[in-house]
Amino acid sequence: MSGTRAGVTYDAVGMTKGAAAPEGFRALTVRTRLGGGAYEDAVRVLSGWGMHRGTPGMRVPVGTPAAALGVRVELRWGPVRAPCEVVWTVAEPDRAGFAYGTLPGHPECGEESFVIRRLPDGAAELTVRAYSRPAAWWLRTAGPFGRCGQRAMAHLYGRALRRACGGG
Repeated sequence: MSGTRAGVTYDAVGMTKGAAAPEGFRALTVRTRLGGGAYEDAVRVLSGWGMHRGTPGMRVPVGTPAAALGVRVELRWGPVRAPCEVVWTVAEPDRAGFAYGTLPGHPECGEESFVIRRLPDGAAELTVRAYSRPAAWWLRTAGPFGRCGQRAMAHLYGRALRRACGGG
């Protein structure tokens, strides 16, 4: 597993590797079973931003390099601009993925990871983990609705990846 300290808006780079969120950050974990035989396809789709592109309303600029340490991406969801930088990656035989950290201008402050693992029964599973706090004033005022939106996005990511891997 590799990591870096980028120009992100928080100090605890790599925090989504740990079990508990640092003080002041909300924790979110959503798991999606992708199905049997989907591991290699899921890793390819994830690293090429296919999961993000397949999520309703999400846009990833054409020409964005594959997810790798230091790659910057400006995700857009409707009018919302969300600049991020890949801050750690993992590439093991049965576990692969990455995390990105928020850059200035992102409505959240924190880190979100996307890790796919091959389960003992041969199926694949995506785990989305986010440790974050609102950065934009409008997200701070949203309170629990903002958290619900973040959870909904994590579920949409899982559905998009399952669809991209033929799991409907």
